[in-house]
Amino acid sequence: MKKLIAAALLAAGIGAVSQAHAHRAWMLPSATVLAGDTAWVTMDGAVSNSLFYFEHHPLNLDQLEIIGPRGEPVEALNRATGKYRSVFDAELTNDGTYTFEIRRSGLAGMYKLNDKPVRWRGSVDEVKDIPEDAEGLRLFEMDNLMQVFVTKGAPTYETFEAQGVGLEMVPVTHPNDLFAGETSEFRFFVDGKPAADLDVVLIRDGIRYRDQVDEMQLKTDAQGSIFVEWEQPGMYWLETELEQPGKRLDNAKRRMSYSATLEVLPL
Repeated sequence: MKKLIAAALLAAGIGAVSQAHAHRAWMLPSATVLAGDTAWVTMDGAVSNSLFYFEHHPLNLDQLEIIGPRGEPVEALNRATGKYRSVFDAELTNDGTYTFEIRRSGLAGMYKLNDKPVRWRGSVDEVKDIPEDAEGLRLFEMDNLMQVFVTKGAPTYETFEAQGVGLEMVPVTHPNDLFAGETSEFRFFVDGKPAADLDVVLIRDGIRYRDQVDEMQLKTDAQGSIFVEWEQPGMYWLETELEQPGKRLDNAKRRMSYSATLEVLPL
């Protein structure tokens, strides 16, 4: 069984990238900049082919966290899940920047048993329970982080710190201070260290109504930074992925991803 697992781990990930790009997971806020004594934001979440268009599957909100300007937890209210999207509200009572995030990590796999495909999720200790006669076993260590930033009143930076786990983005330019015609800087980290030579993709909303996706393809420098020249206003989806040797299993493949929804305003 150990030899079977080792061979499967070496082959892990074949075909997974195409599946990841076929459907994109995202959150879309009703607004990213708000004012007033109290303010509310409504957030949609979905998995779809066309960005910010509901046509495939609702986003799972089980791992949702909302972090307030001082690091305090904020409750997600009025949760609902429909056929194609999930939705929730949040009341922003304090001034500053709120982070909405979903982090999913764990061990996943796939194999065939009696010519039938089987998808598997579990812990490292449970790998031994996979049947001996499993065919084409592939296992993945997964760590995926999705974020959206919303500011009430003056923007704050206090919660923009790398936690040292997985693939993360730390804004240098505030994510709620983005304007067409200007340049913004974002830094990326892997397990708390600058992620150099990382491929980052940015896609503007409305691809359903364009002949071309018109994605922006950037690469991080030695400090893990990208510099984005915003040509047009709109909502943007940012994504980057990274594959490394596994940390919890010998010869494993570790797959990490980071995505965020950003709003660029006209000057």
